[in-house]
Amino acid sequence: MAKSLRSRWKRKMQAEKRKKNAPRELNRLESILRVDGDALMRDVEDIATVVVPKQYQEKTQCAVDDEKETELKRNKKTLLDQHGQYPVWMNQRQRKRLKAKRERKTGGKAEPKQRRA
Repeated sequence: MAKSLRSRWKRKMQAEKRKKNAPRELNRLESILRVDGDALMRDVEDIATVVVPKQYQEKTQCAVDDEKETELKRNKKTLLDQHGQYPVWMNQRQRKRLKAKRERKTGGKAEPKQRRA
């Protein structure tokens, strides 16, 4: 079954909401642990997924992000990267159109559709 744009959008927005609320949830969890002195953070990690807030992750992932940006070079006109891959967000119909357009300009195999008489 195909993935609809609506479901993709919903999943994307839920992920952004999780990122936004992660620091708040972590603070809330830590405040609960401060109140209850017996519980340890290790015990909580077994039960729940502990997400490090974005401000702490940025320091460790800056170098990794810089390498990814320098590796991927994308042609702005065709939207292809150096490996000939389209972006993840592009659907098959858009890819097909761009490929046909590109092949028409270069005089490749693709021919425009003929009208039925």
